[in-house]
Amino acid sequence: MISKTAEYALRAVACLAAEGEPASADLLAEKTKVPRRYLHRVLQDLAAAGLLTSRRGPGGGYEIIRNVDEITILDVVNAVSPLERIRECPLGLVSHTELCPLHAELDKAYAATEEAFRNVTIKQLLESTSPIIPLCDIN
Repeated sequence: MISKTAEYALRAVACLAAEGEPASADLLAEKTKVPRRYLHRVLQDLAAAGLLTSRRGPGGGYEIIRNVDEITILDVVNAVSPLERIRECPLGLVSHTELCPLHAELDKAYAATEEAFRNVTIKQLLESTSPIIPLCDIN
């Protein structure tokens, strides 16, 4: 349902939030099992969206710049690979002034996913009662 890019972004943000300190792209790639070159582009997109910042040099790396209780799954997904709603006929049929039943149902599913993602913060993921740190190998 979400792109691989969005999955990678969620892994990186969850890992950074769990670490609580700046981390290099190399370290994040290792912990999240994401190819480093791909992750670097994802991290840049997250920074451009105002979720992360990066600093060079000793003690540098990528760091979350918003409160994790304010960042939702939807924020992360939309920063790198926005969910695409169906607003008009995907076939371009001009006679369809509204969505056909098929595309209307698909859009309802996208809307439900969007709403679900909007209602879960990164902090909620990390505060889960599960002993597993989401999307990241913290050790």
